[in-house]
Formats: sequence, structure tokens, C-alpha cells
Amino acid sequence: METPHFDHLTSQDYEHVYEPAEDSFLLLDALEADLPFLNGLQPRLCVEIGSGSGIIITALSKQLANTSLCLATDINPKACDATRRTARHNGGRVDSVNCNLADVLRKRLVDVLLFNPPYVVTSDDELQCQMFGPGSAGESNLSTERNLVYSWAGGKDGRRVTDTLIQQLDDILSPLGVLYLLLLRENKPNEIIKRLDSLRFKAVKFMERRIPGEYLYILKVTRLPS
Repeated sequence: METPHFDHLTSQDYEHVYEPAEDSFLLLDALEADLPFLNGLQPRLCVEIGSGSGIIITALSKQLANTSLCLATDINPKACDATRRTARHNGGRVDSVNCNLADVLRKRLVDVLLFNPPYVVTSDDELQCQMFGPGSAGESNLSTERNLVYSWAGGKDGRRVTDTLIQQLDDILSPLGVLYLLLLRENKPNEIIKRLDSLRFKAVKFMERRIPGEYLYILKVTRLPS
């Protein structure tokens, strides 16, 4: 699966939007490794939550161009714009929606769900402070800081947003849907796997990689048989 070009994005873009890094490329590698499964699934709707630069959903849109509608969501409007530009730059077809997680989607329609969440471990107090203060900052600077914080700060265990998505997963995935979820070792992936099992999902460590300062996993999550 071809890695999309992102040379159209500038240093100014990266003041607002997460720059593609090792975690992004691990998720791309996982999707490429699982292409036989994805092609067999013939998904009708693929969604990336928190698309950032848009390279992941753009790559998938080009691979599944004949079968799938590809949609990106992001709470950061700058990321929505960057995703659209990346898709256009690479000849992909991706719609992008400014919203939180999958709030605007109808229930149980997503066949392929991609999520590289904000996973850095921070205290919840620190997360709230970074997102909503201090009040003395200029509005322009504060908006930029919030955009960037949304892309990496994960709260307790780095799982504040991930745990919210997991709780909503039954309402998001189609009956045959699959989630590819990127996690850090500090996010306690084994605990997440057990939580998913209690919600009647099967999760496996599909791919993992050590990078400088971090150990990353891709979980592949599907529904357990009825």
C-alpha cells in the first residue's frame, strides 16, 4: 500500500496538526499487512477518527477505491482541512467532518474503523489545564495549543479518549466491522483487551514495534460470534 505524499503540508500546518511520525507509519504497515482480509471484507464505509494530516485514510481510500466510501472525522477543523488537502494531493477520495469521535455517524454502519488516539500519559488535571487554560493566553495562541493537545494528551494511563471510544464501539461498528487501534505500552493493552472481551469483542495484538522512547501496538478488534 503506497504511503501518501505529504510534502504539500508546511511547518505552519504542523503548528496546528499532528505531523506523520512512527506511529502513523506503523498503522499504515498494519493495514498493508492485512490487505487480504480488508479486500475480502469489501467494506462499504471506512472511517478514520482523528485523521490529523490524513495520510492513513488517504492511503486506504486509494487501496479500496472501487468498493468503499472513506470518511475522516477530527475535533480539530485544521486537521479536517489538512486531510482534504492530502486526499486531493494524492488523488484519493475522502470526505472529512469536524466532530468528536463518531458522534455524527449513524449506528452500526462502519465496516473499517481506524484510530490513532491521543495516547501520551498525562494527569487529568494537566490535560484540563492544557486544553482550557490559562486564561491569560491570547485566543489565537490558545486555539493552536488546544489543537495540538487534542492530538497527543491522553489523560490517566493515556486512555481518556480511547476508553470513551471503546464504550461506544458497539454502536459504531457494523456487524462484520473491524477496528485498528494504535496503543502505547503504557496504555495497558492487555487491560484493554480484557475490557473489549467483556463487551463481546475479540482483540488481538496484530502488530507491534519498538521506536525510540516508545513501544507501540496495533490492536485488531472484531465482534465475537453471537
